[in-house]
Amino acid sequence: MRITVISRPPQTGIPTTLPRHYQRFHTMLRRILLVFIVVAIVIGGLGFFKYRQIQGEMAMFSQPQPPATVTATRVEAVTWQPQLRAVGTLRAVQGVMVSNQVTGQIEQILFESGDMVTQGQALVQLDTEVDEADLAGLEATRALAETQLKRNRRLLADRAVSQGDFDEASASLQQSEAAVAAKRALIEKKTIRAPFAGQLGIRQVNLGQYLAAGSSIVALEALDPVYVDYALPERELAQVAVGQGVEVRVAAYPGQLFTGTIRAISPAVNQATRNVQVRAQLGNPDHLLRPGMFAKVATLLPQQDQVLTLPREAITFNTYGDSVFIIQPGEGEQEGQSVVQRRQVQTGSVRNARVEVLSGLTEGDQVVATGQVKLRNGAAVSITDDSTDNSTDDSTDASQ
Repeated sequence: MRITVISRPPQTGIPTTLPRHYQRFHTMLRRILLVFIVVAIVIGGLGFFKYRQIQGEMAMFSQPQPPATVTATRVEAVTWQPQLRAVGTLRAVQGVMVSNQVTGQIEQILFESGDMVTQGQALVQLDTEVDEADLAGLEATRALAETQLKRNRRLLADRAVSQGDFDEASASLQQSEAAVAAKRALIEKKTIRAPFAGQLGIRQVNLGQYLAAGSSIVALEALDPVYVDYALPERELAQVAVGQGVEVRVAAYPGQLFTGTIRAISPAVNQATRNVQVRAQLGNPDHLLRPGMFAKVATLLPQQDQVLTLPREAITFNTYGDSVFIIQPGEGEQEGQSVVQRRQVQTGSVRNARVEVLSGLTEGDQVVATGQVKLRNGAAVSITDDSTDNSTDDSTDASQ
């Protein structure tokens, strides 16, 4: 009989083979650790890259910036004539809707819409056929009365008729003459004429139309000269007088200036508005100004003022106040360069794109004209153009 002896390893208390769920757990831990290591490497790389980038930017900003390129201008003292500004309306010196005094049917229309006409020029002819026939009968009656009067005058000399008969014949002649004159006047009124020289508007009637008395035929406006009516506050009344000059601008011709003089000032102040009405007259030989136009009116005052001005684009306007960048010589590290400093200014009226500077600057100060957006206090600048606008024409006028 064979006996087999099986030898076993010594028991150490630690199993040589781990259970399967422990093996999976260790595998997952190794993978998580590997992911953490990879993430740490990536984050470290990105941090190192960002650090180098920041170092590069710091090195770039630590270097002196090149001067900003700007244009410059200088504060000027110019002569501006003081003005009282207002708005008004243009009116024709004479304007009327031509109409007929008597009834009748239109036989002829002797004008075209928009025609220039002279005083007394015939515009419309009404039918006068019946009136002409009536006139012929009245003239015959007058001729008979005239003959009877002559006969009675001879007979009165021979005492063949009484004085009463002669007087009756004389009165009959006068009545006949009056009837003839009235009929001729009626016929004349059937020729409608222009009451004054001017330009016609749009025709309101047609050939063959029957017109009742007072029917509108065509508008007629006298265009040279024209009036401009406007109002000024009562506090300005002492500064205006008849004969004073005015300047007028209209939206239809923004680049043109029309001049005239004050012709009348209302003797009373409007109690509702406390304004006084003013009427000025303007020459209008080219007929550019038309009645009804809205107008900007500047009443010229006699005295002249010296004011400091800058181009409009040199001033930065905002809710915190108006400012400019004044150009000054640099100091220290910026010696030899031009630098800018922001300065608050108080502005006034605007004329011809130039702004009145009431305070903050003196005559001759050099300021930035264009390029302010890229500037800050102490920034160095390179000036490409230093120009001064001497224009004092009031082609545009406003107030800030």
